[in-house]
Amino acid sequence: MINPQVRVRFAPSPTGYLHVGGLRTALYNYLFARKNNGKFVLRIEDTDRNRYVEGAVENLISALHWAGLQYDEGPDIGGPFGPYMQSQRLEIYQKYAQELISQGKAYYCFCTPERLEALREEQQKQKLPQAKYDKHCLHLTKSEIEENLAKGVAKVVRLNVEPNQKIEFDDVIRGHVEFDSNNVDDQVLIKSDGYPTYHLANVVDDHLMQITHVIRGEEWLSSTPKHVLLYDAFGWERPVFAHLPLLLNPDRSKLSKRQGDVAVEDYRDKGYLKEALINFVALLGWNAGDDKEFYYIDELIEKFSLERVNKAGAVFDLQKLNWLNAEHLRKKSNEEILSLLKMELSNSEYKDHLISDEKLIQIIEAMKERVTFIKEFIYNCRYFYEAPKEYEQKSIEKNWKEDTPQQLLKLKEEFVKLINPSKEDFEQALNKVSVELNIGKGKLIHPLRLAVSGQSTGPGMYDLLFILGKDEVVKRIDSAINNIGKIKA
Repeated sequence: MINPQVRVRFAPSPTGYLHVGGLRTALYNYLFARKNNGKFVLRIEDTDRNRYVEGAVENLISALHWAGLQYDEGPDIGGPFGPYMQSQRLEIYQKYAQELISQGKAYYCFCTPERLEALREEQQKQKLPQAKYDKHCLHLTKSEIEENLAKGVAKVVRLNVEPNQKIEFDDVIRGHVEFDSNNVDDQVLIKSDGYPTYHLANVVDDHLMQITHVIRGEEWLSSTPKHVLLYDAFGWERPVFAHLPLLLNPDRSKLSKRQGDVAVEDYRDKGYLKEALINFVALLGWNAGDDKEFYYIDELIEKFSLERVNKAGAVFDLQKLNWLNAEHLRKKSNEEILSLLKMELSNSEYKDHLISDEKLIQIIEAMKERVTFIKEFIYNCRYFYEAPKEYEQKSIEKNWKEDTPQQLLKLKEEFVKLINPSKEDFEQALNKVSVELNIGKGKLIHPLRLAVSGQSTGPGMYDLLFILGKDEVVKRIDSAINNIGKIKA
């Protein structure tokens, strides 16, 4: 009897970085476990030594920790069903493979790669629906098998798939699924290097680790009949299966590295917030049945159910991710953003600038509605950190007239008189000069913005002046009059 407590696992192969599709699989397993007071297990499926990448396990663990998906059992924290690295469980797989061989449900195959290749080519010539092993070694005598084993002839272990059988199972997302065993190959269970294939290791571990629900990507659906046959061969109760829809590019092609970033680390390094990425990934194939799109992780746990996962492929829409990132950023307190901004500044060209927390909070308040990423609190408003080195050409042409320098000098004189000016003081001074010169305020505001920031857009004019402070504003007006005068000349 399967453990009544929900137990799910995320079982990646250490072949590189964590793909966003892998993050979604991990997330859905995590949400399902937390929703049902179950256990979320991390297992590393590292039996394909040809594809093993040094450091990939550490990368996977780091990415999961960054995303906030804390597992209850895993290779680095242990648990009652360890070890959680398949390469440390080889004896277990050998034992279960021998059990199948002794029951006639699996057999040794000594065919050479050359024979298998010739068989494949012949089947392709015959235009068979798929290449399959022809069960040649199933018919070896006991003495032939023993002789080959004694000689150390290279071998694999294959599952003996009975022909003309209907293989069926229920999938939470796909419904009732049926396969014809005539289309299922006698798959390899133990490779010639003694390592198990994914199929054997996966089923044995899921059983021994008491996994109740196997939640994984749609690409594993075609392997499920092989797994069902193994469960039945061992006489084990099957877990509940749920196969998640593919992730697609906007052109409906499968999401792949060739068409852009797919690694979680890429998005982290670009400055996406983990809350936004988790929110976005949760909606790739699932919805709560309403129009809500903004979620924190606790709300996702509360709302999540496998029954609301769609069959259709989910389109990876970067614009939506950017929107969610901006929304999550805006919902953070100024203090939270301050902490993130200081970290970003410490890695920037402004790391040696002494900027007070008070000043940074003012910048945050001025820019919060205008940014999507933390780094934009720096690079979208460099003028808060240094005087402009150049001035926007379009704004010069539009807003810098022959009488502008004289008007700004008049405004500067008024600013100089101010003592510890507030935003309102700057505004009143500008209004006063506007009246005295008998010109519209825009005639002063646009060139003033250009003078102090080098740009034509940004936060409110008086926020900008207040944050920069009187002395810096005065200095920048003088500098602009001098520099823009040379540009105009």
